[in-house]
Amino acid sequence: MLPTTLVNSRSQGNGALSPRDAARHTAGAKRYKYLRRLFHFRQMDFEFALWQMLYLFTSPQRVYRNFHYRKQTKDQWARDDPAFLVLLSIWLCVSTVGFGFVLDMGFFETIKLLLWVVFIDCVGVGLLIATLMWFISNKYLVKQQNRDYDVEWGYAFDVHLNAFYPLLVILHFIQLFFINYVIISDSVIGYFVGNTLWLIAIGYYIYVTFLGYSALPFLKNTAILLYPFALLIMLYLISLACGWNFTKMLCSFYKYRVK
Repeated sequence: MLPTTLVNSRSQGNGALSPRDAARHTAGAKRYKYLRRLFHFRQMDFEFALWQMLYLFTSPQRVYRNFHYRKQTKDQWARDDPAFLVLLSIWLCVSTVGFGFVLDMGFFETIKLLLWVVFIDCVGVGLLIATLMWFISNKYLVKQQNRDYDVEWGYAFDVHLNAFYPLLVILHFIQLFFINYVIISDSVIGYFVGNTLWLIAIGYYIYVTFLGYSALPFLKNTAILLYPFALLIMLYLISLACGWNFTKMLCSFYKYRVK
């Protein structure tokens, strides 16, 4: 059962946090608690993290509903349990090894690819996107009457991880079964299948990101986060007309990076 009761952390009559509670709710304190739990696997709720991964495909709204419950009960939007990050890291390792196998890479080349995917594709790009979305949402999307509220950077990074997971499964797992026999061929069906998988994966990323920010009640005009769909569809149609094979370009890029 998901928690639905509201825990009132206000201890003073004017609604302000006491100094002790305020210290516990600072960004630094939350970050320290999160990193400390990263080394205590027994304290992580992997079952619930798996539940989130499943529903990110079937009903991502339910995942963000839980973020709302966390705000009510723990006074923070971002995850306080690193179990999701740990499972995502495992997925990255397994899928990247599979990618290296499909591309016929050696052991050390696969390790290089793994390091690139983890620290550049996931963490590096994630930090950049999370920081950019954190700035944009706080600068332009917060309702004027709710200036006392702001989007937590940790929540922005969680939204990226939520959106990145379906993209990872589609492009680094499902796509593996079609690369050698269908996608990287020079036929029309090859780049049609590959580019369609890219369309679905990036479309999922945009949609889950939109759900993440639209779940915050103090943000406005979050529908603009869906506007990249138009550019995505246009690029997809152009790629089919020009015969661009995104997966083939990705494979060539990965092979170049691990040399």
